[in-house]
Amino acid sequence: MQANGAGQGQDLELSCLNNSAQNGEPSSAGGAHTNVNGLSTTNNGNSVSNNVGIPAPAASNNAVSSDANSVKKKKRLSQSEEDVIRLIGQHLHDLGLNQTVDLLMQESGCRLEHSSATKFCNHVVEGEWDKAESDLSELKALMHSPSAIVRMKFLLLQQKYLEYLEDAKVLEALQVLRAELTPLKYNTERIHILSGYLMCSHAEDLRAKAEWEGKGTASRTKLLDKLQMYLPPSVMLPPRRLQTLLRQAVELQRERCLYHNTKLDSGLDSVSLLLDHACSRKQFPCYTQQILTEHCNEVWFCKFSNDGTKLATGSKDTTVIVWHVNTESHQLKLMKTLEGHAYGVSYLAWSPDDTYLIACGPDDCSELWLWNVQTGELRTKMSQSHEDSLTSVAWNPDGKRFVTGGQRGQFYQCDLDGNLLDSWEGVRVQCLWCLGDARTVLASDTHQRIRGYNFEDLTDRNIVQEDHPIMSFTVSKNGRLALLNVATQGVHLWDLHDRVLVRKYQGVTQGFYTIHSCFGGHNEDFIASGSEDHKVYIWHRRSELPIAELTGHTRTVNCVSWNPVVPGLLASASDDGTVRIWGPAPFLDVQDAEGLNECCSMDS
Repeated sequence: MQANGAGQGQDLELSCLNNSAQNGEPSSAGGAHTNVNGLSTTNNGNSVSNNVGIPAPAASNNAVSSDANSVKKKKRLSQSEEDVIRLIGQHLHDLGLNQTVDLLMQESGCRLEHSSATKFCNHVVEGEWDKAESDLSELKALMHSPSAIVRMKFLLLQQKYLEYLEDAKVLEALQVLRAELTPLKYNTERIHILSGYLMCSHAEDLRAKAEWEGKGTASRTKLLDKLQMYLPPSVMLPPRRLQTLLRQAVELQRERCLYHNTKLDSGLDSVSLLLDHACSRKQFPCYTQQILTEHCNEVWFCKFSNDGTKLATGSKDTTVIVWHVNTESHQLKLMKTLEGHAYGVSYLAWSPDDTYLIACGPDDCSELWLWNVQTGELRTKMSQSHEDSLTSVAWNPDGKRFVTGGQRGQFYQCDLDGNLLDSWEGVRVQCLWCLGDARTVLASDTHQRIRGYNFEDLTDRNIVQEDHPIMSFTVSKNGRLALLNVATQGVHLWDLHDRVLVRKYQGVTQGFYTIHSCFGGHNEDFIASGSEDHKVYIWHRRSELPIAELTGHTRTVNCVSWNPVVPGLLASASDDGTVRIWGPAPFLDVQDAEGLNECCSMDS
């Protein structure tokens, strides 16, 4: 077994034999079984009389045991076993259990870190900068990248410079800057910044401007963490390596959990390392919590507000109902009814600050309604021409403008009063979305594509091309992914940056009805869509097969909306005239929870 830094001209081969003296056992040399002049001498030093030719069972057993122990003691540790011992040793050392570490290293025959690295760390912590700089010469032979020595030296001298400044030793600090840091010819931009700290009037000002903890253990420990990153793990382990590996393992298990829908906690204190991570289906929003029946005809659209406190639903019955969401009990209560949409309401869009709500109608509707949700007043009723078809709308991120259009070739940008700011001719719009750059508008059209339109420089470009009509689409919060409902094909996920089809989700029934899907859950890890087979389908974003099929509606499910603040709350709107609110399973006692392992496909 090669110790840390092996192959660097030093004979560092370590013995991984058990230390028998520590365990109260004699060494294999001193405890060997001998038979002299008829006397059998055992490992404990006692003599047992044994006539020639007559076997001595006890002595013989001891000899076999001794041989077995000798073989066991000479067993070499594998590389992975040695790595685990070093990881445990480092963690125990961080906990202050240094005697335990010494015993572990002694019994295993391993070494936690190279002696040169240990000396270097001690000098850094003690602030002995000249000695620490000298140690770098010894470490250079053990490093894979000699250029890393320059970076390490720069970090050392930077700490030395800052400590001189804090101690008001300006001349010494200036000497370090001119005679030691500058000749390195490394990171000159940083050197200019450091030179500016000479103007700091007092120590507090220096610490604030340099974003530095000040002279002492805290800043030196932080410096040591940075320095350790340049040393090979065979010389010194990266800081808190065992915790890093455990955190990675926990995060990987969470990422692979199909039903994980809670905020990711990067710490280890909130989880048990003794069990694998697993979320139950019963924690997932696939149980009907409430059925809203106030609409008296088909419900075509539903959308939660950006702050998650309201839900707007639009219906063929010519009304928009705004519901208040209790984010604690997850119960919804009717808040306002907005009436007068003669053609029905097939699309809704909340303003970025949730003050306004825009309602659009079906294909033969040439009007658009802009409501003040707080007051219930109609601010704008817009219609450019009776021949228009305004079926889709999207808000600009600034909340002062919106775009709208339809399949008859209208594509407008307007202000809150309905005044026309810009227009694009001949674009037969099916669905719209404004990206976060406040310039680009995505529009799906009748040519089975999504194009990006820039109203400022009047340029456009093709982004997505499908082989079948795009009935609707939505975009993830980060603007990277687009979720398309494609006629006769189902739900497709596209990467807008790379312009590639990422995934086709299976199970949903999609004909030529307009069905609206959505992203949802924490980090938008999930996708939900309505379906013409009366179900709601839910997928994990990385899996093509559905993880839940929600039944309960009796006709086509036109739209789904996931609450952006409460990840366990999902709404679905259907031609059966109802809106269903889905959430986790109702409270079950421990015995029921353990015994119940049902599928999420259920009749609610």
